[in-house]
Amino acid sequence: MALVKVEQHSFLGGIWMIGWLFTIGFLQLAFWQGVLAIVVWPYYLGVFVNGLVR
Repeated sequence: MALVKVEQHSFLGGIWMIGWLFTIGFLQLAFWQGVLAIVVWPYYLGVFVNGLVR
């Protein structure tokens, strides 16, 4: 049997969630706009970071 190592990254996940909620609150979005922001925000963040890396 193979040994399985489990790693938890809950701290970084919590920081990520705080970033989402801060963004939604800072922009004063309505509920459905906030739901859409939770889905779309990581995409635009990735595009921005990709532009910085290149």
